[in-house]
Amino acid sequence: MSIRPPLFAGLSAFPLTPVTDGGIDAEAFTVLVGQLADARVDSITALGSTGSYAYLDRSERRQAVELAVAAAGDVPVFAGIGAIRTRDVLAHTQDAQAAGAAALLLAPVSYQRLTDGEVYALFEDVAADSSVPLIVYDNPGTTGFTFTDDLHARIAALDAVAAIKIPPVAGGYPAVQDRIRRLRGKIPVDVSIGISGDAVAADALRAGCDAWYSVLAGTMPGPCRAIVDAIRDGNPDLAIEISERLRPVWDLFDAYGSYRVVSAIAEGLGLVSHPSLPRPVLGLDPIGRQRVRNALTQVADHTQSGDRSDLTPGGRLTKPATAKQTSDEGTQENP
Repeated sequence: MSIRPPLFAGLSAFPLTPVTDGGIDAEAFTVLVGQLADARVDSITALGSTGSYAYLDRSERRQAVELAVAAAGDVPVFAGIGAIRTRDVLAHTQDAQAAGAAALLLAPVSYQRLTDGEVYALFEDVAADSSVPLIVYDNPGTTGFTFTDDLHARIAALDAVAAIKIPPVAGGYPAVQDRIRRLRGKIPVDVSIGISGDAVAADALRAGCDAWYSVLAGTMPGPCRAIVDAIRDGNPDLAIEISERLRPVWDLFDAYGSYRVVSAIAEGLGLVSHPSLPRPVLGLDPIGRQRVRNALTQVADHTQSGDRSDLTPGGRLTKPATAKQTSDEGTQENP
């Protein structure tokens, strides 16, 4: 039996934070989080990269955590606290804790590239100020900072640090297994390792990752829950099979980035209004949105042909609206 905290195991869903010109769409965000709670994800992470944290001011970020905690019921909520200045990170730390976050997710965000010593000092400062556990967010594609395993080891030794979220690993199952083995050999045994990069999650869980920090689960929790359950039930082949059925979505993540694709998925499923991303970020163009509709139709066809991975908490995924059926899409599409 693992001695790592169960809080940092299983499926952590990262919901989109739908944003309008007036701020957060509180009603839509509450619906998204409530759907995740109904799907019985293991945790909900508000204000991850998918949650647009870098584009929100302090009051909006505090509001997002408060809304998430209120809508999540008994599902623990983790909150992203990354910011360019340590002063602001500490402010977000206090706000998230006051709002009821069960843990904090911290990426070393910067404009000037940070040194290892500066990143360690950041985590040391936050750990000293935190009353809840801290998750190290290793996201070099966004932050431009690459953690070494030695730095992970130093940070993981801080009392508040309970988990590490690692980026996707290329090279298939053997490469993922080797990556986890090497990192596990450096960090305390009670620190959880979780994977990001949805397309490799089934392999990573099979290779020994404790958790999956999932972009897609924030909007379509059903198949992601099914992948995690298959691993827990000792059926990795089923987990890989379900993941492969989602290949049309993974391909879109590669083509456009998961942030814009998940926004288009949420819009296509009628969960949020269009546009839902904070400017200057623009949603997908009409060709990209059509590719998303096609991908969702392919995935829905899989479930309607009798597989066991429901795509929504209550059952099968309804096929997305066509371009003509989507309200005002033709006039609202970003240029």
